[in-house]
Amino acid sequence: MKIGIILYPTYGGSGVVATELGVALAKRGHEVHFFSSSRPFRLPQFQPNTYFHEVPVVEYSLFEYTPYTLTLSSTLYEAIEHYGIDLVHAHYAIPHATAAYLARQMNQGRPPIVTTLHGTDITLVGSHPAYAPVVKFTLDESDRVTAVSQFLADETCRGIGYGGQIDVVPNFIDTEYFKRSTCSIKKGVLAPNGEPLILHISNFRPVKRIRDIVKAFIEVRRQRKCRLLFAGDGPERSSAEIAAREGGVLDDVLFLGKQPAIVDLLGVADVYFIPSETESFCLTALEAMSCEVPVVATRVGGIPEVVVDGEGGYLTEVGDTSDMAARILHLIDHPDEARKMGQSGRRRALEKFDQESVVARYESLYQEVLTEFERSWPSRPANIRSM
Repeated sequence: MKIGIILYPTYGGSGVVATELGVALAKRGHEVHFFSSSRPFRLPQFQPNTYFHEVPVVEYSLFEYTPYTLTLSSTLYEAIEHYGIDLVHAHYAIPHATAAYLARQMNQGRPPIVTTLHGTDITLVGSHPAYAPVVKFTLDESDRVTAVSQFLADETCRGIGYGGQIDVVPNFIDTEYFKRSTCSIKKGVLAPNGEPLILHISNFRPVKRIRDIVKAFIEVRRQRKCRLLFAGDGPERSSAEIAAREGGVLDDVLFLGKQPAIVDLLGVADVYFIPSETESFCLTALEAMSCEVPVVATRVGGIPEVVVDGEGGYLTEVGDTSDMAARILHLIDHPDEARKMGQSGRRRALEKFDQESVVARYESLYQEVLTEFERSWPSRPANIRSM
């Protein structure tokens, strides 16, 4: 098939999964076209069967804000015409699925659209009265809607009143890549005295509750010599540094910035810590599990669908930094138990979230959508082909 994938290029779970899905499909022989405002950071420079279409960000004096949805629609429309794209897969409802709908309308109703919901497009943007009607319309006009967790599927029905079918297709990872032996750095580089390493990876948005990480770490650090690693960047980074300085632990906190190869960090981490206010899935927790790192996370959203409490790690309540600190200390003080939890987490990653099985589910879903789409037309359009 010729598949168009619309995604965000930034350091976040939805962009990572969309990129990895496209690359995996390209390796299976499909032609994949990526659409984004800049090159996705996980997209290899030289990958057979892949094309990248950079969407222009047009500045015009009459526009107070750049109308990205319109330029994305035009870019999609031109690519659909020129390359004969069979199906568009939009990751995020707005603006991506909305732009796909506009491009399809310009192209006489072709091709079909699959929309994948990742989280804030429903829980934050989609629930806002200013956006809810267009989100619901966009989903109604999609040929198939998927969500990365049952939690998110339920929220979509409850929050915006969507009554159509939602297929729950979880996020996935390459478990052959995300394993401890893939790590290429020595732990001594980050822990020169053999200190336990607590790791957090995110885009540092407020929903990640970065200050809770520092607050819990201060409690842990008072009792055990250890270090906290922050990977990623975003609006809450500076506040985390201030909190660490005020708490007297800044010397044991490392801000590593955006890291393209996070497996190197996961390969030396002792605990992965993610105390979010909400998560629709939490891809980094899954990556940690695959690398046999026990997870301490909050019992919110889709996280319990990924991390089984007491097996691959511990789940706590939002804001309960004392309990979080106690869980982390327990893992540090009981390395044998932590190791068994890590092994259990990897088994779950292999059984439920391995790339091969989930990508195959998407292939089947695409085929179903194309078959249904073809049946709805008296004569099959020229740019729609079977697998």
